[in-house]
Amino acid sequence: MRKKRVMALILAAVMTVAAVTGCGAPSRPDGAGETAPAADTGSADDAADTGTASGGDIVELTFMGWEASPLETQAVKDGIAAFEAQYPNIKVNYTPGLAGSEYNAKLLSSAAAGSLPDVMFVAAESYRTIVSKGALWDITEQFDENYPLDDFIESSRTIMEVDGHVYGISSCTVSPIIYYNKDVFDAKGIPYPSADPENCWTIDEFREVAKQLTDEDIYGAYGLETVADTLNAQLLSNGGTRYNEDFTKSTMNSPENKEVFEIIKAIRIEDGSAPDASTLDAVGMSAKQMLQTGKVAMLMDGSWALQELAASGMNIGMAPLPAYDKVLTTGQAHLHCIANTSPHKEEAWLFLQFLSGMEYQGALVKSGLWMPNRYSMYEEDAVAQWYDEKVHGDSYKQMLTYFRDAAVDPTALQLSSQARDIIAEETDMYFKEDQDLDVTLQNMDTRIDEAIQDILGQ
Repeated sequence: MRKKRVMALILAAVMTVAAVTGCGAPSRPDGAGETAPAADTGSADDAADTGTASGGDIVELTFMGWEASPLETQAVKDGIAAFEAQYPNIKVNYTPGLAGSEYNAKLLSSAAAGSLPDVMFVAAESYRTIVSKGALWDITEQFDENYPLDDFIESSRTIMEVDGHVYGISSCTVSPIIYYNKDVFDAKGIPYPSADPENCWTIDEFREVAKQLTDEDIYGAYGLETVADTLNAQLLSNGGTRYNEDFTKSTMNSPENKEVFEIIKAIRIEDGSAPDASTLDAVGMSAKQMLQTGKVAMLMDGSWALQELAASGMNIGMAPLPAYDKVLTTGQAHLHCIANTSPHKEEAWLFLQFLSGMEYQGALVKSGLWMPNRYSMYEEDAVAQWYDEKVHGDSYKQMLTYFRDAAVDPTALQLSSQARDIIAEETDMYFKEDQDLDVTLQNMDTRIDEAIQDILGQ
C-alpha cells in the first residue's frame, strides 16, 4: 500500500479576495455599473449622511456562520476585511462555530428568543423552516435594475424564493461532479472521460470503466451514494423524485429510485469497484486522500472539493456525473440572510450584495471552492476574472453550462432537515446490513413523512 501523501494546503494560492477586480455592492458581479442602492431606509447616497459609507458613527454588524474548513473561514475573514475597507464606517464581527444540525438548532433557538445576529449563514435545507418562523427580513423589494433578481441562475433563485418572496441571497452554487486521478488512467491505458456534458458517460459506461480501473490495490470509484451530494443527482437523472410537488410527502419508494440504488450496490458488491466508508476508516484516509494517492481512481464529490484537490498538486481531471436518462447535476448552496430584528438593515443589505459580488464570491470561485450563482458571472468577460488555469485546468470551461443550468437539489427545498439523516441511516442498512430495498425505501418515506408532519403541525 502506498504511503499517504502530505497534502499541501497553500493558503496564499487560494485566498485571493483582495486581488480580484470588482466592487463591493455591484450592479453586476464584474463591477460594471453603479453601486446598488441600499435598503428601503435610504439610498446608497443617503447612506453617506448616516455614516454607512463615510463619516458618522461606526455601525457594527454581527455575522454568524459555521466552521466548514480553515480555508473557507479565512476566506470569509479576508472578504470582511475587503468590505470594511470599502465601508470604513461598517464593522463586521464574524463568529464561526457550530455546523450541521447543531448550527440549525442554534439558529432556531436564537430566532425564538429574538436574538439572531444581523447577518447569518442559513443552510438551504433549513431556510424554509427559518422563514416560516418570521425570523428573516423580506428583501424582495430591495432588488432593482441595478441589482436584478433575475440575474441569479434558476436553481439559486428557486431556492431563494418562498411563495414569491425572497429572504436571503444564495452564497454561490455547488454541484457534484466526477474527479479522477489522471495518473491511474494513464497507467491503465484508459481514455479520460469527456468534460463535455453532451458527450458524458452513461451509467453503464461509467460502471464498465470502474471495473477496468479496479485491481487489488485500486478501487475504480467512490461516492455514488453520498446523500444529497451525489445521490440526488442520480435519482433526478433517472427520472426519479424525492418529494411530491409541494414537498409535503416523500416519494423515495419508486421504480426509478429503486433502480439507482440497485446499480450503486451492484458497482460496490457485484463488481467490487467501490469501497464503503468503513474501508476508508480502516486505512485512515479521507476520500480525497484515497483519490490523491491512487487508491481510488474516480471520486464523486461536490464542486467545492476542487479547492483542496487543486492545492494538493495531484494530476487531477474533472467530468460530469454519469447519466442514467437525463444529463444533469444538481445545484444548491447556503444563503446569506438578514434577521428581521436587525437594527442595521441598510448596512446589512450592503453587506449581502458584497457577498454575492465578484470581489467576494468571485475570489472563492477562483480558489475552486464555489461556482457562480449569477448569469452575468458566466459571461466571457466575467469568467476571465475568476477562471484560474492552475485550479480549474484546461477542460473545466466545457462544464460551465452544466453548473449554470443545474437542477435544484431537492434537499434545498425540503421542509424537514431530518430527511438527510433518515436517508443516510436507511441507505447504510441497505448497503451494509443487506436490508431489503423495498423495506429501505418504504422506511424512508414513512420516517420522512412523519418528520414533515411534525414541522407542518408546529
